[in-house]
Amino acid sequence: MTAQPTEALSGTVKLPGDKSISHRALMLGGLAVGETTIDGLLEGEDVLCTAAAMRALGAEITRDDVGRWHVWGRGIGGLVEPDNVIDMGNSGTGARLLLGILASHPLTAVLTGDASLRGRPMARVTDPLSACGAEFIAREGGRLPLTVVGSRQPLPLDYELPVPSAQVKSAVLLAGLNAPGDTRVVEREATRDHSERMLAYFGATLRRNEIAVEGGRAEEIILSGQPELTGRPVQVPADPSSAAFPLVAALLLPGSEVRLIGVGMNPQRSGLLTTLQEMGGDIEITAAREEGGEPVADLLVRGGPLQGVEVPAERAPSMIDEYPVLAMAAAAAEGRTVMNGLGELRVKESDRLAAVARGLSLCGLKVEEGPDSLAVEGVKGRPPGGNNQPVETELDHRIAMSFLVLGMASERSVQIDDATPIATSFPDFTRLMQDLGAELSDA
Repeated sequence: MTAQPTEALSGTVKLPGDKSISHRALMLGGLAVGETTIDGLLEGEDVLCTAAAMRALGAEITRDDVGRWHVWGRGIGGLVEPDNVIDMGNSGTGARLLLGILASHPLTAVLTGDASLRGRPMARVTDPLSACGAEFIAREGGRLPLTVVGSRQPLPLDYELPVPSAQVKSAVLLAGLNAPGDTRVVEREATRDHSERMLAYFGATLRRNEIAVEGGRAEEIILSGQPELTGRPVQVPADPSSAAFPLVAALLLPGSEVRLIGVGMNPQRSGLLTTLQEMGGDIEITAAREEGGEPVADLLVRGGPLQGVEVPAERAPSMIDEYPVLAMAAAAAEGRTVMNGLGELRVKESDRLAAVARGLSLCGLKVEEGPDSLAVEGVKGRPPGGNNQPVETELDHRIAMSFLVLGMASERSVQIDDATPIATSFPDFTRLMQDLGAELSDA
């Protein structure tokens, strides 16, 4: 796919539902008693794999004619052993959270995924989950395909996160649902709290306390095991990670004015907004409200000049998925942008840190790639673009969309090698961006 230089974007759009919340709504709906209705579910391939997995485990899940999803759950501890291998596609979030659920259920299941997911490590989840009594049999490096033999008498977990990870935290809490007593997770740096918010919304009892730990302070999250979750209506907010692409594209194109409706404003997901505003981005936050336990607002974005900044490492957990598209904004900004604390990017759908650095160099930018950092020299305007060979996306949807955004803001078109992974998280990306005025083609 190729992105041609674009003059300006304009329009009002409703973005796809938040992927993280969509996964959790299906999973907790499948563990609840009664019916859960879900509006705004992201119908990308990753989330559809989670729906299929929960069906395989006994939940009844349907979609009606108006796009509302209905989930009739099995109750905590009520999942059934699947008849076949569960294929999680490209979804690392879905796979890791599902391992947490399966760890404390007395059943055996085999998980696999596509080529990208089969290459991603699962040990950082399976190691702590083993303490509840589950057994995991994986390929070298803790990779899929992986067999989980759930514990018949699950134990509550007490785990301190060695590095910030919402996926690991969530997997441990989900395992604790079917264990007696209290499961405790300690985190020294705050990470996304979608799981905690939704667990409480469905009726689980959680407590948060600030505690003293060696070297400073931390937060403990305590979940009371074996609650009865009750099916609830869920309104999924627009995904801030998906919103990042039209948002950055609009900022980079002078004369643009784009309104993004109902974007999730969870404080643990707001790092990109904070950074872009520090860079001088014209982003107006309006109609702030709460839906289904999550803060939501509309964003009015206008194009204009940006200034390079230094992004602190402690901000990484709140914007880890948005660094690739932030790097595109940095390319067009005035001066140097330095992004720190990016080590987790190396174990995403691809080595995103390396993929971004290679792609920007191919498009005529000066970059410095460190073990967990990236520095981009901005050109104060349109980057060169015009890569003489396609940017390699490494089967990574965020790399693909980020470089298409760069192409819209460049002097010459930017081509990527494969746009098909975009369907995993943002199936309407091309149509939505074209409706706003972007020039995208399959050529």
